[in-house]
Amino acid sequence: MTSHHARPIEPATLKELRSTDDAGRPPSPYADPEGGAPLRCCLRRSEPGEPIALVSYAPLRRWAAETGVDPGAYDEQGPVFIHAEECGGPELNGYPFTGAHRTVRRYSADGRILGGCLVEPPESFESAFAEAFVDSEVALVHVRAVEYGCFLYEVRRG
Repeated sequence: MTSHHARPIEPATLKELRSTDDAGRPPSPYADPEGGAPLRCCLRRSEPGEPIALVSYAPLRRWAAETGVDPGAYDEQGPVFIHAEECGGPELNGYPFTGAHRTVRRYSADGRILGGCLVEPPESFESAFAEAFVDSEVALVHVRAVEYGCFLYEVRRG
């Protein structure tokens, strides 16, 4: 039984991002022509024709605001796909977007990078998270795409 789980972007944050993203821009929704975009709101790939938006998101900045820390130079923002309108959230147990190389980047409670690892299918993401959280200094991890470096989702303790 796992004590870790993939965390989508929170509904309140999604509402904000659908108005103004973390770079201060309004989103430009469009109908996904091909499908396959990794949606961070429901942790699945988009279907052709679904209304989605590509927005700028700063996951560590938002986590730091919740916890009262300053991520300093580790604060970064990048592109993420979300549904253009509210959706039902994830319907999965496990870890999404695991069919390709991913990095598991570790962060401390003060928002500093503690390292990370490359996970190559069919390696176990559960093993990568268990290994990360053996270190008591690790507060959370980000799963990122190797090819573009994009944030996919966050995993926290317990």
